Amino acid sequence: MKILTKELIHQADSYTIVNEPIASIDLMERASKAFVDELLEIVPLARIFCVVCGSGNNGGDGFAIARILAKQHYSVKVFHIQSHKPLSRDCTCNLERLQNIVSPTLDISIVSLTDISELEIPAQAIIIDAIFGSGLHTSIQGLSKECIIKLNALPNIRVAVDIPSGLYCDRPQQVGDTIFKAHYTITFQYPKLSFLFLENEQFVGDWSVVPIGLSKEFEEMVSTPYFFTMHCDVTLQSYSRFAHKGNKGHALIVAGSTGKTGAAVLAARACISSGCGLVTAHVPQNSNTIMQIAIPEVMTSIDEGLDIIQSIPNFNSISAIALGPGIGTHSKTQQALIQYISHASIPMVLDADALNIVSLHKEILSKLPQDTILTPHPGEFDRLTRKHESSFERLQTQIAFSKQTKCIVVLKGKYTSITLPNGDVWFNSTGNHGMATAGSGDTLTGIIVSLLAQGYTPNQASIYGVFIHGLAGDLALQTYSTESLLASSIITYLGDAFKQLNREML
Repeated sequence: MKILTKELIHQADSYTIVNEPIASIDLMERASKAFVDELLEIVPLARIFCVVCGSGNNGGDGFAIARILAKQHYSVKVFHIQSHKPLSRDCTCNLERLQNIVSPTLDISIVSLTDISELEIPAQAIIIDAIFGSGLHTSIQGLSKECIIKLNALPNIRVAVDIPSGLYCDRPQQVGDTIFKAHYTITFQYPKLSFLFLENEQFVGDWSVVPIGLSKEFEEMVSTPYFFTMHCDVTLQSYSRFAHKGNKGHALIVAGSTGKTGAAVLAARACISSGCGLVTAHVPQNSNTIMQIAIPEVMTSIDEGLDIIQSIPNFNSISAIALGPGIGTHSKTQQALIQYISHASIPMVLDADALNIVSLHKEILSKLPQDTILTPHPGEFDRLTRKHESSFERLQTQIAFSKQTKCIVVLKGKYTSITLPNGDVWFNSTGNHGMATAGSGDTLTGIIVSLLAQGYTPNQASIYGVFIHGLAGDLALQTYSTESLLASSIITYLGDAFKQLNREML
C-alpha cells in the first residue's frame, strides 16, 4: 500500500472528482458514511455523540457524520467553532444539510461556539474531532486551541476524523503545538506518515484506514517513496515438487557466546523454520553441545574460541550469512568480524553485536557489500550514526544512510521501517507489543537470512522477512497473551504465517 503525502492526497481527491466523475460533496458523503460504519464497529454500545467541527473540509466531514448519526437515531450534539475564516464550500453545504434535518423527531442540537464555556460535553458522549484535517500547515491558535485543550482533559472516548487536529500529516511537530489526543483515529484511504512515529501514538491512538473510493488509476501512476506492507505485497516463491534441500539455499549464522547461546539457537531455528534447505551455525566450542541438542536439524561449525567467536569461516557452499546475535564485543570477535566484512562477497545480514562492533569501527561501513542488510533497533542505529531527537529526524538519517552506504536498514519498532538504497521506505503493518521480548530480534535475523539464502532479493528478504515475523507474532497472540509471548512462540507460528500467505496467493 502506498503512503501519500499531503499534497498527493489532495491530488488523489481532485483526480477522483474529475475522472470518476463525482462531485466533491458526494465524495465527502462517501467518506463520512465510511467513517460512521467504522465508528460504530469501534464503539457499538455508544448512544451519544458530540461532534466538534471547524470551518474547512474536515468540519464538513464532521457535519455530514453528525447528520448520518442523527438519522440513525443516535443523540448528537454538534459544536461549530466560530472563526474569522469563511467556511469551505462543502463545509457550508453539509452545515445546511444538517440544519435542514433538525426536527422534534431527531435528538440533535447545533451550537455555534463563540466561547470555551459553551463547550459542554455529556459524561457518556463519544467526542468526534472534526476541527482540522490533513491540510493543516501551522500551529492551532485561538478558540480552536482552547477547545482541544479542554477536550483532551475530559475522560470521554475521543475519535479523530482522518487525522487528529493539530497533527501534521508528513512533517514533524513544533515545540508547543496543541494536538487533539484521540483514542481512535479513522483515516481515509491511506495511512498518514505521522501515524507511524512513536511520539505521535499519544495523539493518534488506535488507527484504522477506511476506503472511500479514491482513484486506483491515480494511485498506480503516482510516485511516492513511502509504502505500508500488506499481505498483497508479499509474494512467496514456489518450488518444484522435485525440490531437495540443495535447491533451497544454505545459510550460515555466526552467533552466540557463553551465556548467549540462546541467541544462536533462536536465529538458527527461525532460519530452518522459514524454508531454508541447509543451516549451519558457527558457534564457540562451549555452545556446540547446546546447539546440537536444541536443534538437531541444524549443522554446527565450531569456532576455535571456547567462549567467544574468534574467527569466521568462508565456506564455498554458503548462499547467505547472518552475523551478530549474542556474539559480544570482545576484541578478538571485533577483529574477526572486521576481517570478514572486508572481504565479504555473499548476501549478508548484520544484527545486534555485529552492529555494535561496526559502530566502534565506522570506517568499515564503506566496505560493506552493496545491499547488505542491517537490522538495528533505534539505540543501535543511533550508535551507528548520531543521537536523534525524534523518529521523524531518525527516519531522514536512515534514508540518507541507506543511500550513502547502498545498504538496506531494517529499523526495528512498532512499524519497522525498511529503507532501501534507492530511498524508498517500507513500513511494516504486522506485529504487536508482545513481541517486545528477548530474542525476538534474533528470530527476525534468522527469517531474513533464510529468505536471502533461498534466493529472494535483499529487498524482498527484508520486507517479506519483517512482515512474516510480525504475522507469526500476531498469530501467536491468538494463543498467548502479550505478557507470555516468547521469541520461541513466534517461531512456533511461522508455519501458520507461511500457510496464510500461501492461501492468499491462490
